[in-house]
This record gives sequence, structure tokens and C-alpha cells, in this order.
Amino acid sequence: MYKNLFAIAALSASSSLFAATNPLSVHVLNQQNGLPAADVTVVLEAQQKNQWIEINQAKTDQNGRITALYPTQQQLKSGVYKVTFKTGDWYKARKQSSFFPEVPVIFEVDGTLPHYHIPLLLSPYGYSTYRGS
Repeated sequence: MYKNLFAIAALSASSSLFAATNPLSVHVLNQQNGLPAADVTVVLEAQQKNQWIEINQAKTDQNGRITALYPTQQQLKSGVYKVTFKTGDWYKARKQSSFFPEVPVIFEVDGTLPHYHIPLLLSPYGYSTYRGS
């Protein structure tokens, strides 16, 4: 239990450091061992006329972060977006099984915040996410 509380506190405390550089960041923490999940592929899509259009893709760094997921030199527009964490590929590369081949997180940008942060707490058979700051 303390490991999970520490993980949540670490995700929350560190996310505000990246708010000034890009309007969208993500962080993936492996809840199984309490360590960051490096090399997770993350795809960002925007909903346009009832279809998803990919606008960026990146991999988490050694700290489990992508600090600039939104395309650089572009202003974040209001709308519906989807961040898809390719968790199945990540587990497969580590020769582990998992239940979820990917974790899609659909969210709405309404223009009231300058930065959106999406943390993912990951385990082979479950996950948790929330709107960070």
C-alpha cells in the first residue's frame, strides 16, 4: 500500500515541472515494481468529424515520461483527444503477459487549462489514470 501511495505522490508532485514546456505530457509508472516504465509507445490522436487522426507518437524516456507529446510549435486546440499507451507491446518486449494490449485514454480539452498531464499507473492486469496537473 505504501508503495502505491508513494507512486501516486511522485506522479502528482513532478508533473507540474513540465507544464511550461508543452501543453501535454504523460507519465507511466509500473505499479508492479514501483519504477518508471521506459520505452512505452504512446500515440496521440485528435477526433475530427467522428474519426481519429494521429497527430504525434513518442516513447517514454527512462523516467517513464513524455514531457512534450503535443506537436511542438502548435497551440493546443479545444477538442476531444485520445492518448493510447501501447502496453501490450511493452510487456511483450519484457517477455511478460498482460491482459490489456493497449490503454486508450479519451479526454476533452476545453481551453481552460494551459497544460494537461495524463499519468498511467500500470500493472499486467489492471491500470489507473487520472487528470494530472
